[in-house]
Amino acid sequence: MTETFSARPIGKAMRAPKTAELIASDLRKKIVQGTLTPGQTLPPEVILMEQYDVSRPTLREAFRILEAETLISVRRGSRGGAQVMTPDLGVAARSVGIVLQFNGTTIDDVYEARMILEPPCAALLAKHRTKADIADLQAVVDELAAIIAAGHRAVPDPAAWSDLTFRFHQLILQRCGNKTLAVQAGVLADIVKTHLYLRVAQSFDEDEAPERFQRAIKAYQRFIDLVTARDAAGAEKHWRRHMEVASTYVLKDDLRQKPVVDLFA
Repeated sequence: MTETFSARPIGKAMRAPKTAELIASDLRKKIVQGTLTPGQTLPPEVILMEQYDVSRPTLREAFRILEAETLISVRRGSRGGAQVMTPDLGVAARSVGIVLQFNGTTIDDVYEARMILEPPCAALLAKHRTKADIADLQAVVDELAAIIAAGHRAVPDPAAWSDLTFRFHQLILQRCGNKTLAVQAGVLADIVKTHLYLRVAQSFDEDEAPERFQRAIKAYQRFIDLVTARDAAGAEKHWRRHMEVASTYVLKDDLRQKPVVDLFA
């Protein structure tokens, strides 16, 4: 007995995808599967038009879809063309920020989610860490210490400090071994990076104690020691505690209830 399946749209009738969307889908599939690699230039428009049997406007509409997803970059002119790009997590963060803002989400809410995601990543990193992971984490701490040692003010340069601390968090996420967690937490981390820059920048107008930044460096170093020892439980507990303590600083300002999308305005 052969079963038959009849697709019956619920509510609205399903819209058939436009030709440009189908072309974009095919090219997107080739990019994510690695058939087309970052830096590679797509064939000329005339060849793609013949390959897909479409007009130039339709092909360019497909290009615009992929450009919006930061999967390609298109240059016009005689030496132009469409070049494959590595997806930009920052673009995803902006898109997520708009959705979060639509739902009334604040910076405080983002930090809460981040504190749920990131400590388990710290534990996974301790389990799977390599010598290269430890070396890269240590390099960030060494650079942070150098900034403090070379500075003449109570707080470090906000851009340099936020970039490096973001890098440390990013390494934990990227090297944890779970790609899904890495991407999800990475989107939140990019939002937090922008907020952290604004928070540290505010400190130049406040009576901030330099010991605050020294304590952050010590916390990072302790985390590296736990990861080196493959102490997953210790690394997770320490990183959660560090994030809890750090949040009392980074969220202690008028940016706390700021809508996340405003950070990228």
